Amino acid sequence: MTPPTSASELRPLALGELIDRAVTFWRGHLKPLFLLSLGYSLVNYIATKGVLELSGWLSPMLFDPKQQAPTPEDLGRIAGSVALWFALFMFLIWSYWLAMVASSRYIVSAQLGTPVSTMDGLRRAFSMLGPVTGAYLLSLLWSAGMSLLLMVPGGILMVAGGITAAMGSSVLATVLLVLGGLALTLGLLAAFLWYFLRFLLLPPVLAMEDMDAWAAFKRSGALLAGRVEPGFLGRGMVRAMILFTVVSLILFSVHLVFSIPSWLVMLPYGNPFDAGTLARTPQLLLVPVEILQVAAQSFFSPVNFVACAFFYVDMRVRREGLDLEQRLGSEPTSTRAA
Repeated sequence: MTPPTSASELRPLALGELIDRAVTFWRGHLKPLFLLSLGYSLVNYIATKGVLELSGWLSPMLFDPKQQAPTPEDLGRIAGSVALWFALFMFLIWSYWLAMVASSRYIVSAQLGTPVSTMDGLRRAFSMLGPVTGAYLLSLLWSAGMSLLLMVPGGILMVAGGITAAMGSSVLATVLLVLGGLALTLGLLAAFLWYFLRFLLLPPVLAMEDMDAWAAFKRSGALLAGRVEPGFLGRGMVRAMILFTVVSLILFSVHLVFSIPSWLVMLPYGNPFDAGTLARTPQLLLVPVEILQVAAQSFFSPVNFVACAFFYVDMRVRREGLDLEQRLGSEPTSTRAA
């Protein structure tokens, strides 16, 4: 199956067909998509490597479990390292959004029959830096509330377990604490998944529609809300979940395969999954292998960008008749000024 070569070929797609067309588009545009993804991947690698080295210097006890019990000063350093990693995590998601905006501009424009260059995609991303950052901060606030809500059942069980333990019923307390821990873990995982699903279309909206952060925030939610066809699988969030899960599993498998060389390099210095091994492995051996891994990720990760961009177009076709507008030769109102 071939991807749409003109806007007149737009039509509603089944999920399997959407994934197939996304992969076909990726294969047909490997070089520009690789270039769009490479800069994003390199920046993230440099930031991650810098935080890793800085946290190793700041709190070496994290990489050497054989050290003595941490002092109060060490605890402060550990807290600083945790803050660094949290800041890195926030930066990586923001960077992902920016890369998604640039890629979506390139991909959606090609779908609509008005292709642009990779530089145009990058210019769009940087011109929308303010709205992207604002929408990202709004998404964090919204997801914080959702995370707290999803963690309420686990929190209640944990509190009940603590009260039961204080009353002397150790068996029931253990059961409640275990159930509470499981519920909290599941709540966090559900919140993580909800975040990426709820804001799956926000970067494409920012890429193609001239809106401020709040308008884009509402617009992306409206595109996903409700259902687009009969049945449970016709709900927007369910379709997004299936698409996100399938593409994520593909990319996760690729990531595991290209992680094997770095594991082999670390193997002579200890367990590859131990933070201490990572610190002991000479960087002259590790960095070249990691650069190869970054290049591989830059090659395959655009599959996710393409799938999300295709899903954005598909939702507009289903909800707004974007295909009919294109066939009538009229430019869509929401992209007219973009």
